[in-house]
Amino acid sequence: MTLSDHDKWLALTVEEPLEPDLPICDTHHHLWHNRSGVRYMLEEFLADTASGHNITSTVYMDCGSMYRADGPDAMKPVGEVEFANGVAAMCASGGFGSTRVAAGIVGYANLSLGAAAGEVLEAEIAHAPERFRGIRFSTALDPDPIISNRLSGGSSRPIPPWEIFEDAKFREGFTALTRLNLSFDA
Repeated sequence: MTLSDHDKWLALTVEEPLEPDLPICDTHHHLWHNRSGVRYMLEEFLADTASGHNITSTVYMDCGSMYRADGPDAMKPVGEVEFANGVAAMCASGGFGSTRVAAGIVGYANLSLGAAAGEVLEAEIAHAPERFRGIRFSTALDPDPIISNRLSGGSSRPIPPWEIFEDAKFREGFTALTRLNLSFDA
């Protein structure tokens, strides 16, 4: 879908906000610009949220976007946290309006790494100490091969197997979330 198709689709129904002064935190959104040219970055997001609602803040949610190209695989998701924190800093300047985009950030760490997952989480905290809140660990899976079992935004990270929550290494990695007082979204 091109952006012009997107705009045409959104224009099919226009609704006025019921409570335009009600402060809203959008608790789940993504930003990406992938190699195939699909783009949904800050400018597009702000255009979508300029509908008359009072969106005061947002929570950026991992989508496999802007991962680091180099370094250990386990640490590549830290790039998305760095990216989201940069967007948050831009918005905190006030130069992009009053919405504090990515006031909270939910990233990704492979908990199947066991105790080593704690190092990834600590790196994400270090890159967004005021905003990093936890991780998203997608576990939605369908055995039908016609259904995509990938994340949005072009991530090539596969969805883990059904029994992942029973895995001892995963549970070991999960304890790092508790130790660091971070959330878990599955």
